[in-house]
Amino acid sequence: MLGTLYLIPNTLGAAENAAHPLAHVIPDHVQRITSRLDYFVAENAKTARAYLKLIALNHALAKPLQDINIVELNVNTPPQALAGLLAPLLAGQDAGLISEAGVPAVADPGADLVRLAHQHGITVKPLVGPSSLLLAVMASGLNGQSFAFNGYLPTDPTLRGKRIKELENRSHGEKQTQLFIETPYRNSAMLDALVAHCQPRTQICVATDLSLAGESIQTRSGAQWKSLLNAGKGPDFHKKPTVFLLLAH
Repeated sequence: MLGTLYLIPNTLGAAENAAHPLAHVIPDHVQRITSRLDYFVAENAKTARAYLKLIALNHALAKPLQDINIVELNVNTPPQALAGLLAPLLAGQDAGLISEAGVPAVADPGADLVRLAHQHGITVKPLVGPSSLLLAVMASGLNGQSFAFNGYLPTDPTLRGKRIKELENRSHGEKQTQLFIETPYRNSAMLDALVAHCQPRTQICVATDLSLAGESIQTRSGAQWKSLLNAGKGPDFHKKPTVFLLLAH
């Protein structure tokens, strides 16, 4: 009998409530399932251990933390290593896939393991938890019927500007919301580029620290953002995880 691969959501950052840090973002039944597993595939083992410590505040772990097997799957993992990560499931052991933040296998290297699990007939069970991308779409006021996530845009200013224009044209032609993210210390450069290359009427949403105490979600036109930035009233998002969205009219 094959094991089940559980896709386990993580928090999007440090919780405000120190006594119950998972209560408002991770459902109790997800915590219970996580607590009974003793094999995990994680983007970062250290982060996964810290997460399991929070789980243990409410539910006893299947084994002492030091005895729980956590193996890493990240951008540095070679494709040929995936079979070894899947081996315990093929032998009948359940496993949990944990992302660094949010839900696994979305903008996350865990998708490769999920695909391989399907190829071997392994049951994949997604569990409920926070997704910064969906939270951003929900709160943006932009088109939630049609949207696309584009990952990271180029860091080179010229290439980034060209890509922004491409996404704006696609948004206009398909009436589709375009989502992307940036390394947090480059958030200001990203917003500056959006203001510089988007049409004044294009709606731009900046969604920062979603589900966290400092959460901020602002949707304005390109022209409105330009006025705010010129007045030195840009968002407080330096080094904070942020999702950017645009919808052209």
